[in-house]
Amino acid sequence: MEEKYMVNDILEGTKGSLKTYEGVIVETQNTNLRQAIQEIRNSCETFQYDLFRVANLKGYYTPAAKATQTEIEQVKTEVQQ
Repeated sequence: MEEKYMVNDILEGTKGSLKTYEGVIVETQNTNLRQAIQEIRNSCETFQYDLFRVANLKGYYTPAAKATQTEIEQVKTEVQQ
């Protein structure tokens, strides 16, 4: 398997893990457990961003095109309704 596909697969898996941590954190009442999971999430976010930067530098990641001002205004209007 090519490195590009492995990196992108890891990035996708990490994003899924971050969503799971978010769900667990908001449902956790125990302060110590909540703090521990937040620390794990923070570490995971750092890892994800570091890997993203590598992928971006190597050209493995193509960001979406920037939104036009018209598109931005349209979304603002829809959200405010």
